[in-house]
Amino acid sequence: MLQASPMYSYIPAKDIARARRFYEDTLGLRPKEETNGGVVYEFGGGTAAFLYPTPNAGTSHASQAFWSVQDIDAEMQRLKARGVQFERYDDMPGERSPQGAITAGGAKAAWFKDSEGNIMALIQTLAKG
Repeated sequence: MLQASPMYSYIPAKDIARARRFYEDTLGLRPKEETNGGVVYEFGGGTAAFLYPTPNAGTSHASQAFWSVQDIDAEMQRLKARGVQFERYDDMPGERSPQGAITAGGAKAAWFKDSEGNIMALIQTLAKG
């Protein structure tokens, strides 16, 4: 049954060496293993992503994956200090936080592009009140 099975994301890369520099040096991720020409990164809750080579990287206009974070503004500030530039979608409804996250629909969200043009997101679920 799929609902009870872990789900993992794929992160496409045109240039795997460049992408690794972004994910490891800029974001600070540590690889778990190299396999099948790509790299596996583990995250909280037993989740993981596989960074793999493909000429199709950066072609999606939607988020490739997101991290569920506890404090989006603190995470954005930390990532900005490491050189990450966040996207600004002026057509999105909602209020902006001091760091630029958009609050709407019970969550705060922010997006950035990786070195390959993939859109990645940070999401903070807000307490219902």
